[in-house]
Amino acid sequence: MVKPFVIQLIEDRAEFAAGIKAVLELEGYTVYVHGTGSEGIAFASVTPPDLVILDLLLPDMHGSQAVQALRSVAPRIPVMILSACADEVDKIVSFQAGADDYVTKPFSLMELLARIAALLRRRATASDGATTHVARLRVGAQVELDLRQRAVYRNGQPVHLTPKEFDLLAALVAARGAVLSRRQIVEVVWRRELSAKSRTVDAHIFELRQKLEDDPSHPTLIITVHDRGFRVVR
Repeated sequence: MVKPFVIQLIEDRAEFAAGIKAVLELEGYTVYVHGTGSEGIAFASVTPPDLVILDLLLPDMHGSQAVQALRSVAPRIPVMILSACADEVDKIVSFQAGADDYVTKPFSLMELLARIAALLRRRATASDGATTHVARLRVGAQVELDLRQRAVYRNGQPVHLTPKEFDLLAALVAARGAVLSRRQIVEVVWRRELSAKSRTVDAHIFELRQKLEDDPSHPTLIITVHDRGFRVVR
């Protein structure tokens, strides 16, 4: 059985996103929807999709910033801008940031589906015989993540993390200093397997600090933001 392509939609308008998601799922795609750029970037760092579709006007960042951040954690994933902004400058900025396609609203669903199929074909062709390169990501001055090898180093020495600990750290690092709430972390790392009120997130944060911080009781890398969530210092 052929595994369906995974498409990530980063769009804060829930009704519009639900409509696009329904259409894509009817075409056989698996679709994940995220309402902010930081949440979408964190998800892509943990579970890289086959294609990202995003709006330019996101609540926490401009779409071009999101494209740049996606390129830093998943360089080969095709990115399509889906926006009501028809200004030529917006298009140029988006392509300079690393977008592969730009579709202006309103649009034909048939055209959208054709463009998606074209990007996925292009990615499959480019991937044949190619080695995916993902740069290491840093946390502070001491910690590095290798997303391809799923490896973590502290002061150049390997650190053993459980799979969920690695996914949580990768999500926080990919958010580029933005705060991720417990709900967002659950969505990205546990795929809704947990309640947003679960203490599992806090337990994993505790373990990461024990393994990565100089003084876990006074963390300087993984920071708690009161009543909001967690962020990392990059």
